[in-house]
Amino acid sequence: MSDPAAGTDGADVDAALAAAWRAHWSHLVALLVGQFASPDLAEDGVADAFEAAARTWPRSGVPDNPGAWLLTTARRRVLDRLRSRAVHRRKEPLLIVDEQLRAVAAQTQDPGAHVPDDQLRLVLTCCHPALAVADRVALTLRFVVGLRTQDVARLQLVQHTAMSARLTRAKRRLATAGIAFTVPPPERLDERMDAVTTVLYLLFTAGYQPSDAPGGLRVDLADEAIRLTRELDRLLPGRADLRALLALMLLQHSRRDTRLDAAGALVLLPDQDRTRWHHDEIAQAVDLLGTVPPGDGRAEEYRLQALAAAEHATAARPQDTRWDVVAARYAELEARTGSPVVRLARAVAVAEGAGPEAGLRLLDGLDADLAHHHRLPAVRGELLLRAGRAAEAAAELERALGLAPAGAEQDHLRQRLADARTPG
Repeated sequence: MSDPAAGTDGADVDAALAAAWRAHWSHLVALLVGQFASPDLAEDGVADAFEAAARTWPRSGVPDNPGAWLLTTARRRVLDRLRSRAVHRRKEPLLIVDEQLRAVAAQTQDPGAHVPDDQLRLVLTCCHPALAVADRVALTLRFVVGLRTQDVARLQLVQHTAMSARLTRAKRRLATAGIAFTVPPPERLDERMDAVTTVLYLLFTAGYQPSDAPGGLRVDLADEAIRLTRELDRLLPGRADLRALLALMLLQHSRRDTRLDAAGALVLLPDQDRTRWHHDEIAQAVDLLGTVPPGDGRAEEYRLQALAAAEHATAARPQDTRWDVVAARYAELEARTGSPVVRLARAVAVAEGAGPEAGLRLLDGLDADLAHHHRLPAVRGELLLRAGRAAEAAAELERALGLAPAGAEQDHLRQRLADARTPG
């Protein structure tokens, strides 16, 4: 334990808590799920432990081993809850020391030693085929990185209440059906890969989108998604879906230093300083794409997205972007997936090449599918503004503001709304 007398100020504790969250959240949840077979109890126990740390560490100092401290506290909280429900799983005394905890951890390790990375093991564990794919994705995002329910809902384009119900249903099913939280053997990894790659890309997206996090972006989440995808690519070499996904992430991540300015304001793609893009990552992604032939399924979807992203990343100047090629990639992707989000991206590309009215026509019919997504009214408002239809643009931008998360995107929308309301 650090010496409180030496001064553990609020900034030190906040930094220690943030570091502990990144380093230990998913590991603690995994250990407690393995021990108590209840995702709900495990998650609540770990959350309680972090809450206790926020109260205790400013007074007593940050412990020398935050992970052990949190595990001890979380396990006590789970046992307290079990007692209160009078459903004790065991009657052992609550004398908890590090040696016992290490023994518990050893006993609750999954047998999947063929997956050496702890984070990846938890991703594979949560993506259990007994759950619906959407439930696997939601559960993994919640457990593995501790994303808030509203953030998971935003990523999956559903309302907060619907996501809360989905998570509750998934955790109840895991608890009542006796589904084992174990890593599948090597020959059964394949049946989980669609959900795993979906989770990894959503994890990356959570870090890529501007948010209310300090600095405006969760670069750590995007880094982690890329790291986990690299690990999977090493574990399962030669898979087209993993290689295409890794290329897609690298291409998008290469622009991370230029997407916000020093004040945290959004910088649109044409205005970004391309000399600050990470060109080594772009080159690596292009090389990866060269190893992925046209195919089917999820691999082809990631490949097409990566090819569109590569058009942006390899254009020396904004005016060099081949918008007709980008639009064609999205048209092919839309034909395969029917995704309204892809249609939205296609509309933007078409508008850049053929003018805003052409883009606006492609937005027709998307309102029901993207009723709670701010991007649709934001794009429509932008295209209406470019088309000289300021009053209609203002109405759409107002609607987008009501749906957008706080942060850089809202600030950008406010500026465009002010532009729409400025005469002339």
